[in-house]
Amino acid sequence: MNRNELRHLDMNLLVIFEALMLERNLTRVGEKLFITQSTVSAALSRLRDLFDDPLLVRNGRQMEPTTRALHIFEELRPAMDVISAAVSRAKSFDPSTSTNVFRLGLSDDAEFGLFPALLNALQREAPNIVVVVRRANFLLMPGLLASGEISVGVSYTTDLPANVKRRKLRDIGVKVLRGDSRPGPLTLDEYCARPHALVSFSGDLSGNIDNDLARLGRCRRVVLAVPQFGSLRALLRNTDMIATVPDYAACILADDGSLRADDAPFEMNESELSMVWSGAYDGDPAEIWLRDRIKQYMAAV
Repeated sequence: MNRNELRHLDMNLLVIFEALMLERNLTRVGEKLFITQSTVSAALSRLRDLFDDPLLVRNGRQMEPTTRALHIFEELRPAMDVISAAVSRAKSFDPSTSTNVFRLGLSDDAEFGLFPALLNALQREAPNIVVVVRRANFLLMPGLLASGEISVGVSYTTDLPANVKRRKLRDIGVKVLRGDSRPGPLTLDEYCARPHALVSFSGDLSGNIDNDLARLGRCRRVVLAVPQFGSLRALLRNTDMIATVPDYAACILADDGSLRADDAPFEMNESELSMVWSGAYDGDPAEIWLRDRIKQYMAAV
């Protein structure tokens, strides 16, 4: 296809092709792109004519890409990133009039402890934008960034794709939350003897805190795991249970006086809370503005 023939190409088809290759499900593509399943089906038919290939074939309940579809996707996706970035850089950004939709991935601790202040700032400066938050952690973040479901994320992170950029926001300090009325801080013996609640996105019953305790030859007794921080206040109040949580989440949970937040009775290796974003959005004026606000309101002061 020469450059003149590109005039007849509908770019929407390429966007749908990318989504089909990532989702491999017509219904999910429709939900992701806010179009009907019949529109997705019609687009797939046109794509098959365009590339002279079935592209996706049904295998039981799954849609599997053909070898040619995988090759096309491998060549097309970097080009789509370049086009998206070039168009974004060409547009000026005025937060006071913008109607942009921003898609963020946040770990639960960041959403609970740090996001409210950020959201207030965004709504003051850009009253007409829409913010969509996806729950993310170090396992989900690479896939959400790669699929374009989010443009920026905040979480503890480990391995990231090569085109993802990263900036440290803060060390993740911890506090011990407790809802009892006993005076004084906990000793290490008391800390280990008390029943513990923890927040676990995956349902695991151990983490970095247990590794720190193991180095001291100690362990804790976990009796409860919940998927989010918001329920801890009600669960810990007037009980012997304690929970060791990031300091910024502890501040929110203890702000009504029903819980108190103490220092831990042993040294811990601090993790890092980071902001990560796709390189395709690095020069986008709107995304630069958003990342600046994340740094301002979610980083350590």
